[in-house]
Amino acid sequence: MATVLQTHEGSSSSTPAQSSEGPEHEHTPGHAHAGEVDLALISGPPYRTILRLALPTVIAMLSQSVVNEIDVFFFTRLPHPEDSNAQAALLPSLLIVWLFGGSLSAISVGTQAYTARRYAERKYEEAGAVLANAAWFCLVAGIAFAILGAFTIKGLLGLMLPVPEAHSIAYSYSKWRLLGVVSMAMTMAFKAFFDGIGKTWVHLVSAVVMNVFNVLFCWMFIFGNFGAPRMGAPGAGFAAFVSTWIGLGIMIAYATRERTRFNPVRWSNISRPLTWDILKLSIPAALATIVMMVGFGLFTKVAGRLDAAEALAAGVPAAGREAVNGAASMDIVAILKLTFTACLAFGTATATLVAQSLAAKRPDDASRFGWASVRLGVVLFGVVGLFEGVLFTPQIVNLISHSEAVRQAALVPMRMMGIITPVIAVAMILSEALFGAGNTKFVAAAQFCLVFLVLVPLAWVLGNRFGLTGMWSAAVAYAIGAAIVMSTKFRGGSWKSIKL
Repeated sequence: MATVLQTHEGSSSSTPAQSSEGPEHEHTPGHAHAGEVDLALISGPPYRTILRLALPTVIAMLSQSVVNEIDVFFFTRLPHPEDSNAQAALLPSLLIVWLFGGSLSAISVGTQAYTARRYAERKYEEAGAVLANAAWFCLVAGIAFAILGAFTIKGLLGLMLPVPEAHSIAYSYSKWRLLGVVSMAMTMAFKAFFDGIGKTWVHLVSAVVMNVFNVLFCWMFIFGNFGAPRMGAPGAGFAAFVSTWIGLGIMIAYATRERTRFNPVRWSNISRPLTWDILKLSIPAALATIVMMVGFGLFTKVAGRLDAAEALAAGVPAAGREAVNGAASMDIVAILKLTFTACLAFGTATATLVAQSLAAKRPDDASRFGWASVRLGVVLFGVVGLFEGVLFTPQIVNLISHSEAVRQAALVPMRMMGIITPVIAVAMILSEALFGAGNTKFVAAAQFCLVFLVLVPLAWVLGNRFGLTGMWSAAVAYAIGAAIVMSTKFRGGSWKSIKL
């Protein structure tokens, strides 16, 4: 089958005023006249349009984050020191899961960019073909990634977790989460399709239902309620595994309702050239994810080294000792992840608007949507950061941990990260905007430099000298650097000439 997409040079070569009609551009349910574009989504006031797209995504992604936040909450109900060791195990486990599942889920970057452009060009069946190829790739590659992860996670976790009890919990938890790699990646592909056509509410429905089941299953399998076996912390991994497949089922059900217009569910949609086009945008995003996970894995290892050093200084074995720094770092991430998820939602909405504006040959509108989203992000997440880092920091830290030692360790780093939250919002929103424009290689290269030239070396140097506060100071420097780099690139405007 010939590639469903047109060539890069000819995919959007005419403006609405230059529509040419011919046999190859006959009206069909999935193919509009060349040059015709759908301007409905990108013609409204920028702030209202961004909020209309972003708010369902914010709620959905916050609900999605509850999968892990519920784990942290329930872990605090476990006996001590099992609670702190479970919390310390969670962050490295999530990094491993995202190393495999998150890198594969980066297919959503190419999927959303191509879907948004084809939808704006009213090439609806070609937009449906993008979904079909992305979902098929996630299925095949997801199985391979899950198998690879099964053989490597024990050693990878050992690099980050020197405390034996925490390592054992992390290994058992991660084995269950890896079984959800396929559902995780396929869900992101479906989400990217619906985000690209402006139906951001679809993932909201899926995420809410999925997380209702996740809360129920966590309560059952962590503590052994309703006749379920008591699995402890690994029960949370089992709950997440089952609930993510429920969420995927809901996304597939909504996709089948789009078959008349987009016709995504047909074998003839599968095209190697189209899959490769999607992957050419997505692979740099996947590499950026891998860089982030490896970098933050090394970042987390600093906390593990601090715990081991404190145990050595106290003259007690690491086994059986509370992993204070690891648990505090996990608690900080758990709090901030809710904020970062909301930032990412604004970025995802911006990516759709940028992609559709470029398809409509309106690059100035693409820039306008990007900066409008940044201004919204600075205001909204400035308020959030004020709450997290200044006004209610002790209350938030006390809510998420019952250990006084962990609370004290987390307080100052939490204040630092709360204050820097609006800067993080700028970096994340503009990174996603550049993804939407197709400038994925730059974002990947920038993340590589920022992680391995700023975050990791500073964390090791400052962490060894100033403890957990020094380690998180490196994260502050990384966030500021990312905001400066992404703002400079977006303002430069070279991304406006990228054709898909």
